[in-house]
Amino acid sequence: EKTTMERFNNLIRTIRTTLVNLKKAIRGLVVMDSELEALCASLLVGKVAENWAKRSYPSLKPLGSYILDFLARLKFLQDWYDFGKPCVFWLSGFFFTQAFLTGAMQNYARKYTIPIDLLGYQFQVIPQDTADAAPADGVFVNGLFLDGARWDRKKGLLGEQYPKILFDMMPIIWIKPTKKSDIKKTNAYVCPLYKTSERKGVLSTTGHSTNFVIALMLETNKPVQHWIKRGVALLCQLDD
Repeated sequence: EKTTMERFNNLIRTIRTTLVNLKKAIRGLVVMDSELEALCASLLVGKVAENWAKRSYPSLKPLGSYILDFLARLKFLQDWYDFGKPCVFWLSGFFFTQAFLTGAMQNYARKYTIPIDLLGYQFQVIPQDTADAAPADGVFVNGLFLDGARWDRKKGLLGEQYPKILFDMMPIIWIKPTKKSDIKKTNAYVCPLYKTSERKGVLSTTGHSTNFVIALMLETNKPVQHWIKRGVALLCQLDD
């Protein structure tokens, strides 16, 4: 994921340069311009500065959590770089989540010499949080939160939320590229996955939404209307 690393490097560079300059401005070594003033104001109220956000992945987190999340993403990439491909990918850790999923599909298309436009995805929730080996095809992903429902791990179905628990951590999801003609129609709930709880985005130059990632099929024994009324969705990250 070279492009992801480049984008993270740009963000690190921006954060580092602006903080170094702010330090100099406070000591009176450089002029405190409007950009540094805005940065200072954001830091004082614990908000992510606007010129950081411009180069950042979408996030609604306050400054403290944003930095912790940012460091976790850097560690995820560093580990990947140092120790090779992980068995389970932290889906929230990517800059361009859609590009990663398209990459998985391209790998499958190449392996079996199938035109990529004949492929779709199949989804299987694996009732565990870690895995010792990667699947032969497709990818294991984790780090997603279910909003408006919970995942019943014993039954392998969507279930009602527990009182006072707003979000449920999903176990591993196996995303398998499959020929569209082989994907069976089921009465599963088509669950949208968003990067943040804002649940809306704009179309970027690549033709992808800045917030919506993909729709996943989640098994249910209730009519899908039940979950639609609850506005059930998956999120890559929470707001806190």
